[in-house]
Amino acid sequence: MANVVVVGSQWGDEGKGKIVDWLSEQADVVVRFQGGHNAGHTLVVGGNTYKLSLLPSGVVRPGKLSVIGNGVVLDPQALLDELARLAAQGVVVGPERLRIAENTPLILPLHRELDALRENATVESARIGTTKRGIGPAYEDKVGRRAIRLVDLAEPATLPGKVERLLAHHNLIRRGLGVPEVDATTLVCELNAIAPKVLPFMDRVWDLLDRARREGKKILFEGAQGALLDIDHGTYPFVTSSNTVAGAASSGSGIGPGALDYVLGITKAYTTRVGGGPFPTELTDAVGKTLGEKGREFGVVTGRARRCGWFDAVLVRQTVRTCGIHGIALTKLDVLDGFTELKVCVGYKVDGKQIDYLPAESGAQARAEPIYETMEGWQDSTAGARSWADLPAEAVKYVRRVEELIGCPVAVLSTSPERDDTILVHNPFLA
Repeated sequence: MANVVVVGSQWGDEGKGKIVDWLSEQADVVVRFQGGHNAGHTLVVGGNTYKLSLLPSGVVRPGKLSVIGNGVVLDPQALLDELARLAAQGVVVGPERLRIAENTPLILPLHRELDALRENATVESARIGTTKRGIGPAYEDKVGRRAIRLVDLAEPATLPGKVERLLAHHNLIRRGLGVPEVDATTLVCELNAIAPKVLPFMDRVWDLLDRARREGKKILFEGAQGALLDIDHGTYPFVTSSNTVAGAASSGSGIGPGALDYVLGITKAYTTRVGGGPFPTELTDAVGKTLGEKGREFGVVTGRARRCGWFDAVLVRQTVRTCGIHGIALTKLDVLDGFTELKVCVGYKVDGKQIDYLPAESGAQARAEPIYETMEGWQDSTAGARSWADLPAEAVKYVRRVEELIGCPVAVLSTSPERDDTILVHNPFLA
C-alpha cells in the first residue's frame, strides 16, 4: 500500500474536497502539512455537509487519526471554534482523533491585525488577495525565528521571554502604523489561558508518522491551496506564504521523502483563481461568466467570486514537474457540457517570443498572452458519468488531449460533486 500526497495543480479551488474525502475513507492517517485556516474543504459524508478550514478531512470519519503537521500555522482559537462547530454537528473530536505537531507555529491576534492593516493600506491593483487571517505574518515570524510555537505553551516559565522577543519586532511595526502596541503581560495571560485547551492535542508528529509508516498504515498527506500559490514556484508575489508543492509534505510533517509514494494532482477541467495576480487564460466575457455560474465558483472560506478561464495546459504541465505528480484527478468536467467549442492554452507569447513555461518574473507573467488550441465541444451531458462509455466522444477526446499536453495520465475523473459520480482509472493507494 502506498502513502499518497494530494496537491492542487492550479491556483487552488480545484475540487479537492470530494477527492480527498474519497481517499480519506481508505487512509488510516490524514495529515495537513501546510497552510492555515485560509484553506477550505467541503465534505459530504453520510448526507451531512462539513466545511473545514484547518482540520484534516479525515477528522469527520470515525477510526481515522487526523494530524496537523509543523508546516501548518495554527490559530488556537480558530481550532477550538472549528472543533465546536463539528461537535454541534455531532462529530466530537478529542485528542484520541487529532494530534498536532509540537513545533507548529501559532497565529496570534496580532498576526491577524497586521495582515488586515497591510492589505487595507495597499492600493487595490497591488493587493495579494489575502484572507486577512494572519497566515503570512505568522510564517514571517517562523522564518524570523521569533514565532511562539505550540510547545512553548507547555513551558510557562520561559514563555514571557519569548513573547518579549516577538513583541520587540511587532510593536516597532505597530508604532510605525500608528496603532496601539501589544502589552506583553496581557498576551502571556491569553496564551496561558488557552494552553490547557490545546496542549492535550500536542504530539511528536515526526515520531508518530514514522511509527505509523513502519506499521504499514496508509497515510494521506493533504495539501491546501494549489501549487501555483507556492511561495517559491507560484505566481510570486501573488502567492500564499507556504510551500504548497508536494515536497512540502515531507518538511511540513517530519517524515522522510522516501515515504511519499504517490502524488495526486487535483486538476479542474478549466482554470480559476481567487484574488489578485496574473491569469493568462482569464475570460472576462460571457463565457467566463457562464463558467463561474455553472461551476458555482465562490470561495469556501471567503465567499469571493473566482475568476474563470480556459484550461491552461502550460501551468499544469509545469506543476506536474515541480510536484512530481504521478496522476491527476480531473474535476468539474460536467461544467464544460453544452459549449460548442472549447479552448486549451498550449503556450504563451511574451514580448513577441513564444514560450512553453510560466516565466518567473511577475511583469512577464502579466504580459503572457495565451496561445490556444480549439477543440470541438459536446452537447450531451457528462454529469453523473461513471464509466468512459457514459461520456460523449468529444469529452473523451478532450480528456485525452489534456493528458497529452500536461504529460500526465488521468487517475480519477470526477463528473459531479456527488461521491459516486467518479470514473476511477487508478487508485493512488495501490501504486
